[in-house]
Amino acid sequence: MMVQLGVAIAAATVTVLVAEIFRCRQGPFPLFGWMGLAALVGAEWLMFRGVEPVATYFTPLAWTAYLLIANAAVYAITGRSRLTHAPRELAVMAALSVPLWLVFEGYNLRLANWSYTGLPENLVARYFGYAWSFATITPGILVTAELIESFGWWGAESRPIVFSRAAERGMMAAGALMLVVPLVLPREIAAYLFAPVWLGFVLLLEPANRLHEQLSLLADLAEGRRGRLYSLLASGWVCGWLWEFWNWWAAARWVYVFPMFQDWKVFAMPVPGYLGFLPFALECFTMYYFSLWLVRRYLP
Repeated sequence: MMVQLGVAIAAATVTVLVAEIFRCRQGPFPLFGWMGLAALVGAEWLMFRGVEPVATYFTPLAWTAYLLIANAAVYAITGRSRLTHAPRELAVMAALSVPLWLVFEGYNLRLANWSYTGLPENLVARYFGYAWSFATITPGILVTAELIESFGWWGAESRPIVFSRAAERGMMAAGALMLVVPLVLPREIAAYLFAPVWLGFVLLLEPANRLHEQLSLLADLAEGRRGRLYSLLASGWVCGWLWEFWNWWAAARWVYVFPMFQDWKVFAMPVPGYLGFLPFALECFTMYYFSLWLVRRYLP
């Protein structure tokens, strides 16, 4: 029953996206988008029949195909996309996505909330699977947010919200505390504390991004713009359901073992876990632009 519920929610979410793409489309859907759609349908067909290596690598295959589709949709609406106009930046985003996700894998060594199972025993094939899956995470979130923002749902400017330097320092201190506490408490308590990790990097790094004149949600709020913030939250919802839908059928997949709500799962994810995708999308944005600043500063 819960799988059927998940399928219904994922289908409804995708239906809204497709309807908005058709409503907002200004030009033709590029060929690479149709190629992505064909690849996704083909991968689904092969995966359900257990054809290897598609069944094992289905999750990164699905997300790679989705990125082609999402970039094509953005292009059809705006006339630009990361794939067509900033391919190097998209490649950097994918490359940085791997170490950024490894940060959370490092936390998971302590908190033991999930595992990624089903990859081949061969180390080269196994780590290729890890790297490919991890490389799609940040692009999936950020490109989906760009697509949602192109719908113009939140185009009007709002009252500016400006945080003082003291408030920003308080955010950074709170973020640092949220990231340290799960590492120092006993393991049996820390297992319940991944929520602070999903929020901690946002609080810690957003003021730094604003200070270094990177793209920043705080800078957006100070200018009365909410579109990026809301689009990222919506992206977390969309990507969360797509992730778990595709993850559920894949031969190699994430298994969630955190010590709450294990009897209340939609697909493999306990129900409250879906709410975690919303702040996680903010975290992907904030961590990516902070890491991009580090790369540009120290690896010119």
